Amino acid sequence: MGMFYWDPTYILVLIGMVLCLGASAMVNSAMGKYSKVRNSTGMTGAEAARRILNSEGLYNVQIECLKSGSGDHYDPRTNTVRLSQDNYNQPSVTAVGVAAHECGHAIQHAKGYAPLNFRSALVPVANIGSTLGMPLILLGVILSWNRVLIEIGIWAFSLAVLFQLVTLPVEFNASARAVVKIDQYGLLNGNETKGCKKVLTAAAMTYVAAAASSILQLLRLILLFGGNRRRDD
Repeated sequence: MGMFYWDPTYILVLIGMVLCLGASAMVNSAMGKYSKVRNSTGMTGAEAARRILNSEGLYNVQIECLKSGSGDHYDPRTNTVRLSQDNYNQPSVTAVGVAAHECGHAIQHAKGYAPLNFRSALVPVANIGSTLGMPLILLGVILSWNRVLIEIGIWAFSLAVLFQLVTLPVEFNASARAVVKIDQYGLLNGNETKGCKKVLTAAAMTYVAAAASSILQLLRLILLFGGNRRRDD
């Protein structure tokens, strides 16, 4: 029963937690700092997004303001860029950077960017994997270390990890597109663009940390349950 309390593999979980907390602190710091810096054009995030989308011919993509304070994202199902209230309404460096990043996803969608399509296709199986992976493994352990259930659980969790990995090129590419469009359409000046890059880099690190944490968790599951040993204690 010791594995339910402490075992050496918990160090992998702790490393993952530290990575995620560090990345979260980094992005909160960068976004907080540059959300207080007014950009020289005076454009809000919503205005910057509309400028980019119209210039790219994406008139069909809508821009919505979220009721909550965060959760900026692009929804490919409805062709909608959704921005938090601050990023929608404020003329800050952060607002333009985040808006441009989400427009980067809209451009990916319009151009049929393969990793985005792959990630979208993975969403249902990744949701199933993240929901059922651990319960299947634990059920397998309870049922006298049923190898079939345990292995199905590990493979299911692996799908959730794969989703995290596929997310990385999608997010990095969206940020790269954002910087190009910000320069191309003159949305920020030189120093502001540097600040914007810091915000986007910090945001990208949260995805890197999440992927690393998931890999470490998968490694822990394989170390604990992937062998042929059976524990009767």
